Amino acid sequence: MSETTTTTTTTTTRLLRARPADVGIPAAAVDAVLDGWEARGLELHSLMVVRHGHVAAEGWWTPYSADRIHLLYSLSKSFTSTAVGFAVAEGRFRLDDRVVDLLPDHAPDDVDPSVAQLTVHHLLSMSTGHREDTLERAHRLDADDPVGAFLRIPPEEPVGSRHAYNNATTYALATIVEERTGQPLLAYLRPRLLDPLGIGAARWDIDGHGVALGFTGLHLQTESIASFGQLLLQDGQWNGQRILPDGWVGLATRKHIDNDNDPNGPLDWRQGYGYQYWMARHGFRGDGAHGQFCIVVPEADLVVATTARVDDMQAILDVLWERLLPALDRTPADDEEAASARLAARLEALVLPVVEAGHEGPDGPRTFVVEERGADQPLAPGTELTVIRDGADHLLSLRLPSAELAVLCGHDRWTEGLLGQASGVSRGSRGAPPVGPTPVVCRGGWTAPDTFEADLVLIETPHRIRMRGNGSRLEAWWNAPPLSGAALEAHLPW
Repeated sequence: MSETTTTTTTTTTRLLRARPADVGIPAAAVDAVLDGWEARGLELHSLMVVRHGHVAAEGWWTPYSADRIHLLYSLSKSFTSTAVGFAVAEGRFRLDDRVVDLLPDHAPDDVDPSVAQLTVHHLLSMSTGHREDTLERAHRLDADDPVGAFLRIPPEEPVGSRHAYNNATTYALATIVEERTGQPLLAYLRPRLLDPLGIGAARWDIDGHGVALGFTGLHLQTESIASFGQLLLQDGQWNGQRILPDGWVGLATRKHIDNDNDPNGPLDWRQGYGYQYWMARHGFRGDGAHGQFCIVVPEADLVVATTARVDDMQAILDVLWERLLPALDRTPADDEEAASARLAARLEALVLPVVEAGHEGPDGPRTFVVEERGADQPLAPGTELTVIRDGADHLLSLRLPSAELAVLCGHDRWTEGLLGQASGVSRGSRGAPPVGPTPVVCRGGWTAPDTFEADLVLIETPHRIRMRGNGSRLEAWWNAPPLSGAALEAHLPW
C-alpha cells in the first residue's frame, strides 16, 4: 500500500475546560488511572478525559504533544462508518443495497451467490460470513484491485450468521463512498463532520489508486478524537445543531451481531459489534491497534480519548473501569484543590523513557554498520549510521540501501527533523508521487565511551526506533513494528 496521503494543516478548535471536581471527577481518580497504567507497563502517548462536555484532564507524554496528529489505526473505521451514514442520509445508497450493485466495476462476472447477498449492512457490521480477515488474501489475489478480489472470496458461513473482524469490509465501504459521492473520503467528511467540529489538522493514507484505506490511515489530534466522541455522546448534535443524520448514532453504536467467538479473548472485545464500533462493558468505543481509543460511556456522560503503543489494549480499559468509573461523583476530598494541582503538574510533566547519555563521545565521526537483520527489524544488513558531533547535539547520517537520510539528534532534548532525502529511488509500478518528508523527532547520545544510542520517533505514529551503535556494529529495533511493514523504507515518502 502506498504511503501517499491527503493532508490539511490547520489547527483544531478546543473543547471547553473544567477542573476535575467541577464535573464530578476526583483528581485522585485520574491519578489512580495513571498509576494503574504505569504499574502495568503501558506506554500511553496522550489522554483526554471529557465529562459533561468539559475536558477535565489531559496530557501528552513528551515528545508527543497536543498539536501533533497521530495515526489512529482501526479507530479510522468509525469515521468511515460516519461517512456511510452521511451518504445513506443523502440518498446515495441504502444499507440494504447489494455491494456488487454498488461496485459493478469491481464485481466479478461469475460472482458467488453468497457474495452476491452481501449488503452495506453486512460490511458495516462485519457479518459477511467469513471466518477471518480477508484483506491479505485479497491483496494476494489481486493487488491492483483488492476490493474486487474481496468480492471473489466466498464466505465459509451463511451471510449474516457470524462476525469476523475483517478489514476488507471497511476498505470496500471506503470505495463505495468515494465512487458514489465522487469525492475522496476525507474531502467528503470535511464540510459534513470535520469543519462543524472545528477539526482542522487531518490526514488519511490512500492506496496506490488514490482511494482512502478506510480501515486505517486516518491521523487526527487527540482533541479531535475527543470531540468526535462528544458528538456521539450528544446523539450527533453540536452547539445546538444537528451534525450527524438523525438516528444514525443510535443505529451505528448498538449491537448488530454477537462477537463472543473466543471465550478466552479480551472481555471488552466480546460484547457485540455495531457499525464499525465495539460494544463494551460500559458504553461503546472506536478503537485502533496499540491503544488508539475513543471511548463513550453514555450512562456516565463520559468520553475518554487515548493514543498509545501497548500490546494489552484490554489493560487500558480495565484500569478505567476499575479506577475511574467507580469514583465519579464521589464527595470531593478535603484536599481536592491541592490534589487537582498535583494532578495538573503530573499531567504537564508526562514523558516517555529516554536515552540517558552520560558520555561526551569521540570528537570525530563514528560509523556503525548493521551486520544482520532479525525478524521485524527496521534496518537492512549493510545499513550505515554515521554520528557526527554538531555543537551540543549530534548529526546522524543514515545510509539505507535506497536512500541517504540525515537527522539532527538532540542531546538531552528532542529535536525535530524530516526523513525524506531520496537518492534515485523509484516508487515502482504504482507511480504515486512523493508527498513530502516523514516527520521525526530524535534524542540520544553516548551512553558509554564506545556506545551511541538514540530514539528515532515517527512522531505522527505510535512507533519509534531505538538504534544502538557499539564498536562498529549497529543494532536497531522498533518499540513495536508498524502494521504496514517493519522496514524503515516502507515509511518514507517514496
